[in-house]
Amino acid sequence: MAAEAGSSGVELVQIVALLGAGVIAVPLFKRIGLGSILGYLTAGLIIGPFGLKIFSEPESILHVAELGVVMFLFIIGLEMRPSRLWGLRREIFGLGVLQVSGCALLLTFAGLAAGFSVPQAFVAAAGFVLTSTAIVMQVLEESGDISTPRGQRIVSILLLEDLAIVPLLALIAFLAPTTATEAAPTFAGRLVEIGTGVGCIVGLIVAGKYLLNPFFRVLAEAHAREVMTAAALLVVLGAALLMQLGGLSMAMGAFLAGVLLSESTFRHQLEADIEPFRGILLGLFFMAVGMSLDLEVVARNWVLITAYVIAYMALKGMGIYVVARMLKSAHSEALERAVIMAQGGEFAFVLYAAAASAGIIDNEANANLTAIVIISMVVTPLAMILLRRLTSETAPSLDGVELADELHGSVLIIGFGRFGQIASQPLLLRGVEVSIIDNDVEMIQAAANFGFKVYYGDGARLDVLHAAGAGRARAVLICVDKGEVAVQIAERLREEFPMVQIMARAYDRGVALKLVELGVDYQIRETLESALEFGRETLEALGVEQEEAAEIISEVRRRDIARFEAQIAGGLQAGRGFMKGNLPQPTPAPLVEPKRSAEARNAEAAEALASAKPAD
Repeated sequence: MAAEAGSSGVELVQIVALLGAGVIAVPLFKRIGLGSILGYLTAGLIIGPFGLKIFSEPESILHVAELGVVMFLFIIGLEMRPSRLWGLRREIFGLGVLQVSGCALLLTFAGLAAGFSVPQAFVAAAGFVLTSTAIVMQVLEESGDISTPRGQRIVSILLLEDLAIVPLLALIAFLAPTTATEAAPTFAGRLVEIGTGVGCIVGLIVAGKYLLNPFFRVLAEAHAREVMTAAALLVVLGAALLMQLGGLSMAMGAFLAGVLLSESTFRHQLEADIEPFRGILLGLFFMAVGMSLDLEVVARNWVLITAYVIAYMALKGMGIYVVARMLKSAHSEALERAVIMAQGGEFAFVLYAAAASAGIIDNEANANLTAIVIISMVVTPLAMILLRRLTSETAPSLDGVELADELHGSVLIIGFGRFGQIASQPLLLRGVEVSIIDNDVEMIQAAANFGFKVYYGDGARLDVLHAAGAGRARAVLICVDKGEVAVQIAERLREEFPMVQIMARAYDRGVALKLVELGVDYQIRETLESALEFGRETLEALGVEQEEAAEIISEVRRRDIARFEAQIAGGLQAGRGFMKGNLPQPTPAPLVEPKRSAEARNAEAAEALASAKPAD
C-alpha cells in the first residue's frame, strides 16, 4: 500500500505540475501578447527533462496528448458538411498537392546541396513539409479565421498532408538500403497497408452513414447525459483507432467522423461534450512538444540546427507563397499562409522514426531533425506576431478614398457600420447635412457603391477630428463598434470641443457608465432598445395584451434606469447624458442646409437605399 501510495503521489505531483504550469504560463504569455501556444510550449520546456525534470519521458505524454489534435479535427469536421467538403476538392487535391510537392522539391534540393544522399535529403524534406496541424488550427481558431475562405484553404492543405503520410511511409520502405530491408517493411507490404487504409476509410464512411445517427438516437432516448458524453468520446476515439490500425492519421479518422455527423441533429450536443476534453488535451500536446525539445542535442549541434531551421522555414515559406500567388491568392493571404505554415509538424516525428528504423538516417540525424521541427514550431507563433505587427503598420490602399479634410457638415458621424448607417438615415432624409468618416477602407468603398460619400479618417485622432469639422458641427455621433474606442473618442471630443453635443453608441453597460462620466449628451447601449422590443413582441406572442406588454417593458426600462443611476450615484451626479440616455427623445429642430455638397448627396443615397433594402 505504501509503495502504491508513493507511486500515486508521484503521478499526482506530475498532474498538478502539468495543470499548474499551463494555468500560470498561458495567461502570462497572452497578457504580454505572445499567445497561448508559446505559453504551453514554454511551460512544457520548464517542467520537462531539460528544465525542472518533473517529467523524464515526454514521449508518453505526447502520445496521449495527440488526442487533443484528434478532438480538434473532430470539431472541425462537425462544421464541415459533406457538400462543403466536396466543394473543397480542388483545394485539397489541387492546391494541397501543388504546395506539398513544390515545397518537398525545394527542401530536397537544399539537402542535396548540403551533401546528403537523395534518400536522406528527401526524408528530411518530406518530414518538414508536413505542417503542424495543431499549431495552425490553434492559430486559425484564435484569430477566428477557420470558417473564412482563406482559412478553409489552409484546412484543405492540412487534410492533404494528413493523407500524404501513408504514401510517404511507403516511399521510406522503397528507399531503405538493402541491409535494412529485412527489418523494414517491403514496398509490397506498404502497398498492402495502403489498401488496408483505404478499406478503413470506406468502413468508417459506411458506419457513419448507416449506424451513427441510429446509435445516438437510441442513447438520447435514455436521457442520460453522461452516456451521451461517453458515446461522443467513443465515436471520436473509435474512429481515430480505426484509422491508426489502417496506418492512417488518427486526426483524419476523427475529422471524417465529424464530417459524417455534421448534418446530424446531435452535432451541437456532440460539440459541447467534446469541447472541454479538446481544449485540455490540445494544451497538453503543446506542453509535451515543449518537453520533447532535447536541449543537449541543440547545444551540441546548435550551428547546424539553427542553419537548417532558417533555411527550411525560408524555403518552405517561399514555396508556399509562390504556389499561393500562382493560384491567384492576394499578396496578404499568400504571405500569411507562408508564415503560418512554414514550420514542420507532428507527423515528422513518425516519419523520421520510420526512416531511422529503416536505416536511411541514423539516431543522431533523427535527433537533429526532430529538434529542427520542434524549434520551427516554437518560432511560428513569434513569426505570426511579427507579421501582424508589420502588416498592421502598413498603410491601407486609399484608391478611390478621400481623406477627411475641411468638412462642413452640421452633424459629424464617426463610424459607418450597421449602427451608423441606420442612425444616419433619419438625418439624411430630413435634409441635415452630414459628414461621415470611417477608417475601414473596404467599408468606405462598399458605401460608395450605394452613393454614400464617406471620408477616410481615424476619429480617435485630434487632427482628424479638426479636419472633419468637429469644432464646427452642432453634434458629433460616435457610432464605432468598439467600446474602448468610443470612450477614447468621447474623451478627445469633450476635452477639445467642450461645446459640441456628443451622442455615443455604448457597447455595454460598462462603456455606458464611462461615457456618462465623460459627460456625453446622449448614450445608448447598442442592443438595449432592440432587446426590449424583442421582449415586448415575445410577450404579445404568448398572449399578453398589447397595453400590458407595453407597461411591463416600461417597468423594465424604469428599473434599468434606476440601477444605472445607482451605479453612478457614488461618484457622479446623474449627468446630462444619463436620464435621457435610454429614453426616446423629441425630434430636434431641423438642421437643413441649403448647400448641396457631398454630404447632401448622402441624403439621396439614403432615400434610394431605404427604398431598395434596409441597412440592417
